[in-house]
Amino acid sequence: MIKRITVILFFVFLSVFIAEDAQGETAGSELNELNITDISNVRDPEILWRYFLFSSDTDRKTEIIIALGSMGRGNRTIIDNINNYLMGMNLLFRTGSSVHYTIVSACISAIMELGDSTSYPALLSVLYAGYPEVIASEAYGALEEISGNLFQFLLNVINNNSPEEKFVAFRAGINSEQLTVSERGRLAERALEQSLADTEDNIYFSSLRYAAVAALTSLRWTRANALAIRHYYRVQSDFLQDNVSKQFFIEAITCLGAVGNSDAALVLGLQLGLINARTESTGSFDPDITMAIVRALGNIGFNAAFDHLLSVSSLPYPEDIVAAAGEAIARLRW
Repeated sequence: MIKRITVILFFVFLSVFIAEDAQGETAGSELNELNITDISNVRDPEILWRYFLFSSDTDRKTEIIIALGSMGRGNRTIIDNINNYLMGMNLLFRTGSSVHYTIVSACISAIMELGDSTSYPALLSVLYAGYPEVIASEAYGALEEISGNLFQFLLNVINNNSPEEKFVAFRAGINSEQLTVSERGRLAERALEQSLADTEDNIYFSSLRYAAVAALTSLRWTRANALAIRHYYRVQSDFLQDNVSKQFFIEAITCLGAVGNSDAALVLGLQLGLINARTESTGSFDPDITMAIVRALGNIGFNAAFDHLLSVSSLPYPEDIVAAAGEAIARLRW
């Protein structure tokens, strides 16, 4: 996706520069004849856009973009021009070139004022360009303000785009006040499904997977039970091979407790049974993992875990784990 956008924007910018070279003298003459000293007197947005391209004054360019945001609503040419210009600056910045932050910020403000959902891709490209946080915050704010089907746009990105774009789209959606709880749950579920398909340990897919699990846990999104089980087994394997920290394994257990059904309870019950057996024979166990499993089983409340939880009280566990097992038993459904 990034490569395709790069090629498109290259030709867009190339055509602009060719046009400016070919018509620069004429454009300059026409604009000088207009004697634009106060852009508020200009009523034609396309003249302003030409003046924007012709001007080398950053402050004036910023002023023009802001003005275009106010007067260009519904003007497809102006909306597309600003979208393409912003995406071009984002691409330049990603590839190491310097850009004027004030113009980037002005483009975001104009896009927010124009209020057209075709600007979603341009705003998303701001978020993965690597700008300072203040610029990213402006892009998040614009996504929230523009009317449109933000959920469907972000879902399409998570389904079809690069791992980096998927992760950025997920972050934008899961923190959006515009999206309902159900829509955020669906985004997190799809993000986890997509990230579990990765077999190459891509850093963005890994980040997406753990972030999706945290979101599903918070939302208690029970539709993701099967995916949460797959994630649990994957993290367990990675943990046993010292590829991830214990905290990630505990988060996977906690997620099962939040979204799991009887299948998840059977998985965790089996694990608790193995821990109990090892504790009985060697006295060795991990208190953090054991506590997480006991609490998760209580949260699920499936009574098939009763025997494993009951055994906790007869084994040399500390008092807090024994007490947690008692509380879990009290929450089982019969």
